[in-house]
Amino acid sequence: MGDIMDIIKQKLSLLPKKPGCYLMKDNTGTIIYVGKAKILKNRVTSYFRGEKTGKTKALVSNIVDFEYIVTESEKEAFLLEINLIKKYDPKYNIIFRDDKTYPYIAISFDKYPKLEVVRPKKRKVKKGTKLFGPYPSAYAAKNIVNMLNRIYPLKKCKNFEDKPCLYYHIGECLGYCQNKIDKEKTDEMVREITSFLNGNYTQISKKLKDDMMEASSKLNFEKAKEIKELLDYIDKVLEKQKIDLTDNINRDIFNYYVSKDFISLQVLHLRGGNLTSRNSYIYELNEEEIDVFNNFIISFYEGSNDIPKEILVPDLASNELLSEVLGIKVTKPTRGPKKKLVDMAYENAKIKLNEKFDLIKNDLNRSVHANEELSKLLGINIHRIESFDNSHLFGNYTVSGMIVFVDGKASKKDYRKYKIVGDAKDDYHLMMEVMERRYSRVINDNLVKPDLILTDGGIIQINACLEALDNLCLDIPVYGMKKNDKHRICALVNKDGEEIEIEKNSDLFHYLEKISEEVHRFTINYHKDIRSKGALTSKLDNIPGIGEKRRKELIKTFKTLKGIKESSDDELEKILPKNVISDLREYFKDDQK
Repeated sequence: MGDIMDIIKQKLSLLPKKPGCYLMKDNTGTIIYVGKAKILKNRVTSYFRGEKTGKTKALVSNIVDFEYIVTESEKEAFLLEINLIKKYDPKYNIIFRDDKTYPYIAISFDKYPKLEVVRPKKRKVKKGTKLFGPYPSAYAAKNIVNMLNRIYPLKKCKNFEDKPCLYYHIGECLGYCQNKIDKEKTDEMVREITSFLNGNYTQISKKLKDDMMEASSKLNFEKAKEIKELLDYIDKVLEKQKIDLTDNINRDIFNYYVSKDFISLQVLHLRGGNLTSRNSYIYELNEEEIDVFNNFIISFYEGSNDIPKEILVPDLASNELLSEVLGIKVTKPTRGPKKKLVDMAYENAKIKLNEKFDLIKNDLNRSVHANEELSKLLGINIHRIESFDNSHLFGNYTVSGMIVFVDGKASKKDYRKYKIVGDAKDDYHLMMEVMERRYSRVINDNLVKPDLILTDGGIIQINACLEALDNLCLDIPVYGMKKNDKHRICALVNKDGEEIEIEKNSDLFHYLEKISEEVHRFTINYHKDIRSKGALTSKLDNIPGIGEKRRKELIKTFKTLKGIKESSDDELEKILPKNVISDLREYFKDDQK
């Protein structure tokens, strides 16, 4: 360690007093942290001065080398840092991943306009469709869509039926499948809905009040009561969100709160003068909080076309840098209603962290403690665990799944799926094939080896793992997770069949249960996916005109049999000729008999 520190000190003395990015490396040469600096010498040197705590201490203890890239400006360093983090996915950087796509309300501006809730990938939508949102939940968005669909008789069904459906008979559809289109009335409905979704509720409120008075005058009190409930819903849920900023400019408001090595980030969305939704995020903090905050804002808009006209941020944020990178106005308000919005975001961030902090911290501590307990129990230093499970149906659609836990936490980016391609039919040879495929890849691609392999099975799978590892000249401990008659983990089994009992309800018990449940869930879901695609493939093979290329395109586009059945002819024509579509419809019709 002394030699390493001498080398680091020499490199520190050579650092320039210029902006740039630095890359910290561990003893395997892996980049474990990427940072940026206005002055490289000052920032990098600070890591090796004074006492460190928490994850920063863990980071510094693993640094054996570093390199740096000088840039012309702080802005260039900012952008380079984001790209380097994406490229290397460093262990100690906060990576802003959010697989969830938030719900939007979409209205199509075509011959038959339709209103629906969608979760567009990276906000991309079909031509002729406009999005409104995002909304805080699918429930909120669906309530609004249901309300508008009750007020306006738009098209509801996906395909045209042979005769008018229930929506037509209850007055919630104009009967587009049977009647001529009243373009003037349809255009008027679309204008009113668009106005409403943009925050102008006056027009719809007036329309509903007129309808209520008319129903009341005709003594149709049940209808009048229903309309009154719709008016109350608008007043209660939507109107009370109005924020008086004297304009209808779309804005996002960002703020954050830090406590005990965690950062809570909050985003409020202001659309048309209304708070339409908020997003909350909580991460472990091992970087400078202002750097995390600035990077978060940049990452938040990546791949999005729903960028507002203005962003409001607290005083500490780098508004000029953010404005230059994003190309939009970034404001740090000091008083007035805008400042109140920034303060509101701060309070929400604080409340969110206080609500969840104990749960997050306790769960993290228990997992880390359990991982340390497992290390002591087995007499090995465990950093990375890889666990495997197999699934098949009477020997068909055989798959295996691998999950990874690093320092007590699931590392989902490292999960892997294996579709069995050999002739293996029994558990022993299935496991042999998967082990050889996985760890030959580890050797050839110089990937990180696990410190422990766990199988969701007994001695047969353990021996299969060990034989495959021995063939590859690898020495990795392998244990099986034994379960009792209630299918709960009761012991770990080694290669000699010796059992190490696990105390029920201990942190280690819950940790192993979590690993076992996760690998089983991951593998079963993959098996279901393969099985459903296999069933779909076999059906498509029976239809003339659908070969391998078209079959793959249909599965890729529509995913399931139901998706193909419910697709329109226009959608299918992008892949199939009209005569083949006719054969496909006929086949599915006969298949249902």
